Amino acid sequence: MTFETISPAALRDIMKEDAAEYTLIDVREQGVHSQGHPFFAVPLPLSHLELKAPRLLPQKSAPIYLLDQGPDLPLAERAAKVLRSLGYKNLTLVEGGVSGWHDAGFELFTGVNVPSKAFGEFVEETYGTPHVTASDLAARCAAGEKIVILDSRPFPEYHRMSIPGGIDMPGAELVHRVHETVTDETTQIIVNCAGRTRSIIGAQSLINAGIKNPVSALKDGTMGWYLAGLDLAHREDAVAPPPGPDALARSQKYAKEVATRFGVKSLDVAGLRSLMTQSGDRTVYLLDVRTEAEFLEGHLPGTQHAPGGQLVQATDEYVGIRNSRIVLIDDDGVRGIMTASWLIQMNWPEVFVLTADAADMTEAGPAPVPAVDRADTVSAFELDAVLTSGEAVAVIDLATSLEYRSGHIPGAYWAIRSRLEKDHIYIPPVGLIILTSPDGTLAHLAAKEMAGLRPQTIIRVLEGGTQAWEAASLALESGETRMLSQTDDVWYKPYDTSDKEEVQRRMEDYLTWEVGLVQQIARDGLARFRKF
Repeated sequence: MTFETISPAALRDIMKEDAAEYTLIDVREQGVHSQGHPFFAVPLPLSHLELKAPRLLPQKSAPIYLLDQGPDLPLAERAAKVLRSLGYKNLTLVEGGVSGWHDAGFELFTGVNVPSKAFGEFVEETYGTPHVTASDLAARCAAGEKIVILDSRPFPEYHRMSIPGGIDMPGAELVHRVHETVTDETTQIIVNCAGRTRSIIGAQSLINAGIKNPVSALKDGTMGWYLAGLDLAHREDAVAPPPGPDALARSQKYAKEVATRFGVKSLDVAGLRSLMTQSGDRTVYLLDVRTEAEFLEGHLPGTQHAPGGQLVQATDEYVGIRNSRIVLIDDDGVRGIMTASWLIQMNWPEVFVLTADAADMTEAGPAPVPAVDRADTVSAFELDAVLTSGEAVAVIDLATSLEYRSGHIPGAYWAIRSRLEKDHIYIPPVGLIILTSPDGTLAHLAAKEMAGLRPQTIIRVLEGGTQAWEAASLALESGETRMLSQTDDVWYKPYDTSDKEEVQRRMEDYLTWEVGLVQQIARDGLARFRKF
């Protein structure tokens, strides 16, 4: 099976046009992706391709360009074969991969969610978003000033660590909920996140919506607080309540003014049907920007959950095809409009907001996940009995290295699925190999591959994965033990280490990197953010 190729220069010309649909997917692991990639490259690792491609790449006729490391780590052709088997038709390999891109003299960006992070820096520079340092905020709070701190991150991030006294009000919820939480227009509002982007976008959202209160972003977020030597709070659960009727009416009024300013287009359900009919080979993403609880309770059939703040913060995790059509769905207009206003400024060409009635949201529960072929399984108790017996057996865990480090079956090996061919040789000869992953799905995908690598070995999958093992109250161990693959599968956040000096160094490096993105996108020339 052969595939067409394209030179980096020819691909960059397509990317500069910024008109027709295309996607550039980086099939390396996310951690490797974070070490350097083109600006609009979407991380979609070969290891997870079957599970993530249907959501990220819903239109199977769209042009897909596949990027790997190059001759030193050739993955693109393997990925193309998987995508071809899934029905994708327009597949092209980037000649030389990332190495070829670099050799052609083009910019490589480190980090993850780069377009969104660069956009946040563009917003601060363009609009002069006010900010306050951690030390100044701490002093003003100690002096008793009227200040409310709104944390713009999802609850799990807020719960892990937060600014003392902060209230969780994620992303698009800020304009939606602020009037219920902050009733005095003279109270200073401070918006924070972990670093910079969501602080800036959150604060500027309130400013753009015409909120009367003074608003500032907390410079460098919880990282800035930590680096200032201040104590963070942990396991807090102060979540802003949904708006009552009066507060919601105020938010809707402000949102309508935002829609007018930024040219946000609206749709109803009939208009959506018409759009879908007219789109033909065009890609349409249907994204519900409300909270996860609201989405699970009921949503429009065929939609994916993409909370508004996270969609702006990490657009490449929800939308894989550039220049596609995006329909944002909520139930009162506020969150959809605020999210759309930012996507428009990011230069997304066609963004619509659909305000749906409860009667339209007839589908409940999580969005469906791709079906996978199932291998023969063993239960958690059967595996426990085998391990106790002393039989020559190996358990291979395909979770992320962070998940594995947090907790895994005692004695298990850890590996990256796409590297099993190279790394399985470090497992001694055994008669039985059990594959596991958090819920077992990835393990089922890898079972056939493992059987091909060890044809004389019995291959089984742990039914329900490591989650089932834990649910059975069986013991877990933690730490980086028996690592077969290099731990570059995911991007490690600055605080994903227990060494305090290393945490500080990583935070400082991260914040320096983020601020420097403005100069780098100017050199690169692919980003065309819009100023209003």
